[in-house]
Amino acid sequence: MTVSSALPRTAGELRAAGHLPRSVKTEIRENLLAALRAGKDPWPGIVGFDRTVVPQLERALLAGHDFVLLGERGQGKTRLLRTLVGLLDEWTPVIEGSELGEHPLDPISPESKRRAEELGDELPVVWRHRDQRYAEKLATPDTSVGDLVGDVDPVKVAQGRSLGDPETIHYGLLPRSHRGIIAINELPDLAERIQVSLLNVMEERDIQVRGYTLRLPLDVLLVATANPEDYTNRGRIITPLKDRFGAEIRTHYPLEISHEIDLVRQEADLVAEVGDHLIEVVARFVRHLRESSAIDQRSGVSARFAVAAAETVAASALRRSALVGETPAVARPVDLESVPEVLRGKLEFEAGEEGREVEILTHLLRRSIADTARSTFAGLNLRSLADAVTDGHPVATGERVHAGDMLAALPELPVLHEVAARLGVGPKDPVGKIASAVELALESLYLTRQIGKDSDDDRSVYG
Repeated sequence: MTVSSALPRTAGELRAAGHLPRSVKTEIRENLLAALRAGKDPWPGIVGFDRTVVPQLERALLAGHDFVLLGERGQGKTRLLRTLVGLLDEWTPVIEGSELGEHPLDPISPESKRRAEELGDELPVVWRHRDQRYAEKLATPDTSVGDLVGDVDPVKVAQGRSLGDPETIHYGLLPRSHRGIIAINELPDLAERIQVSLLNVMEERDIQVRGYTLRLPLDVLLVATANPEDYTNRGRIITPLKDRFGAEIRTHYPLEISHEIDLVRQEADLVAEVGDHLIEVVARFVRHLRESSAIDQRSGVSARFAVAAAETVAASALRRSALVGETPAVARPVDLESVPEVLRGKLEFEAGEEGREVEILTHLLRRSIADTARSTFAGLNLRSLADAVTDGHPVATGERVHAGDMLAALPELPVLHEVAARLGVGPKDPVGKIASAVELALESLYLTRQIGKDSDDDRSVYG
């Protein structure tokens, strides 16, 4: 991020260039409108909100409203707030050395006003990147008014200033976010007496610190996130504060399987190759979890669960490849078996389901495999594969079974080429990809009770 040397470096140069101050909400509104008119996507990386959340969010920004994103955990609320930075100007002028990042032509703090009067057009200007104009605060029980608004700075008092001097104030996060965006995550977790300190900031746009009442016309976009369960569980947003937010926008989990798949592909850091059919299994698995009566839906099933599941499958494939000397590492359906045991702690189960967690997850995972196989192999007759397995060609799979050994157990069957083709796998692809496609077909036959399956600790045999 290199600042152009041609940009004005003093208040006089800035004024001569015709630069005029504008509020952060006006800046966001104009940049959003410019992006919409140009057909650009203002929300990169946001999946599944195009027709639901994004239109509401854009209306709130165009109206100049502070807003709350309300939704269960793992719905991308924080990710969405962080994309707001892209609607700010890339560079903006600030008074050099200013604590509050004030505009050179519109100082608001006593110190900056004094410097502007003394230096006039020679007031030095620096340029701040938009990434530095976004601040985020996680609401925790130990958050104080001083953290958010400010407090008396004992160091400044010790330097000889009187307690009545406004310049003895150490500004908190809100004033320091002047001309920027301040995001408060999990707002209901903020103690109610601390929430009260935000009332003047949001309505009158001033701050109060102990005995001081400073009229600081703060220019901030205040946004927040909250979980609906927080209103009755850990805390609540006090009514006067809710009234000061211009909009409350409900977020949601991906509504389509394709959106969940896109999200996993975008966010997961996969250490081995995981085929689209296995990512689809993970997406369907998460969908079944969100519909299950055994899972506490008030807590929700985070999108992070789907990402972690895909990464676990990839890690299982990488470990298996190291054990059997198979390269490259390609995930197979057998690697899905690691998901229930590893990730059950990320879910909240309903009371009465204690001890059945792995059983519930395994059942829903098998349903997800069956649903994926049904959609993948629709119209394809797998009878010849089932007959081959039951007529003396049992097939073994597991974490210590090489993909080549698994395929070698089967005779040459035309249906195997059709199975691979359905998953976009050709004869020149790595043997692991072909084995992954065939294993999905075998698991489908087992789940529909056309073949049997015997399993022990690290090996399963279809027969």
